[in-house]
Amino acid sequence: MEMIRTIMIGNYISVQGLFEKLGRNGNIVIRVGMRSFEGRPVPDTQLGLS
Repeated sequence: MEMIRTIMIGNYISVQGLFEKLGRNGNIVIRVGMRSFEGRPVPDTQLGLS
Protein backbone atom coordinates (compact mmCIF):
# COMPACT_ATOMS: atom_id res chain seq x y z
CA MET A 1 0.00 0.00 0.00
CA GLU A 2 1.40 3.39 -0.96
CA MET A 3 0.75 6.43 1.19
CA ILE A 4 -0.16 9.82 -0.26
CA ARG A 5 1.49 12.73 1.60
CA THR A 6 1.35 16.50 1.32
CA ILE A 7 4.44 18.68 1.54
CA MET A 8 5.08 22.41 1.53
CA ILE A 9 7.65 23.88 -0.83
CA GLY A 10 8.28 27.48 0.16
CA ASN A 11 5.51 29.44 1.87
CA TYR A 12 2.64 29.04 -0.58
CA ILE A 13 3.15 25.91 -2.69
CA SER A 14 1.89 22.51 -1.56
CA VAL A 15 2.36 19.25 -3.46
CA GLN A 16 0.63 15.89 -2.96
CA GLY A 17 2.16 12.64 -4.07
CA LEU A 18 3.31 9.17 -3.12
CA PHE A 19 5.69 8.99 -0.15
CA GLU A 20 9.22 7.91 -1.13
CA LYS A 21 11.52 8.57 1.83
CA LEU A 22 12.20 10.59 4.96
CA GLY A 23 15.27 12.82 4.95
CA ARG A 24 17.65 13.35 7.88
CA ASN A 25 16.60 16.99 8.12
CA GLY A 26 12.93 16.10 8.70
CA ASN A 27 11.86 16.79 5.11
CA ILE A 28 10.14 14.10 3.10
CA VAL A 29 10.43 13.16 -0.56
CA ILE A 30 7.29 12.43 -2.58
CA ARG A 31 6.83 11.26 -6.16
CA VAL A 32 4.35 12.70 -8.65
CA GLY A 33 4.54 10.75 -11.88
CA MET A 34 8.20 10.68 -12.88
CA ARG A 35 9.19 13.71 -10.74
CA SER A 36 10.29 13.78 -7.11
CA PHE A 37 9.83 16.71 -4.75
CA GLU A 38 11.34 17.37 -1.31
CA GLY A 39 9.69 19.59 1.27
CA ARG A 40 8.33 20.02 4.77
CA PRO A 41 5.56 17.56 5.69
CA VAL A 42 2.14 19.11 6.33
CA PRO A 43 0.73 17.88 9.67
CA ASP A 44 -2.58 15.99 9.49
CA THR A 45 -4.18 18.67 11.68
CA GLN A 46 -3.70 21.24 8.91
CA LEU A 47 -5.39 18.90 6.44
CA GLY A 48 -8.45 18.47 8.68
CA LEU A 49 -7.84 14.75 9.21
CA SER A 50 -7.59 14.70 13.00
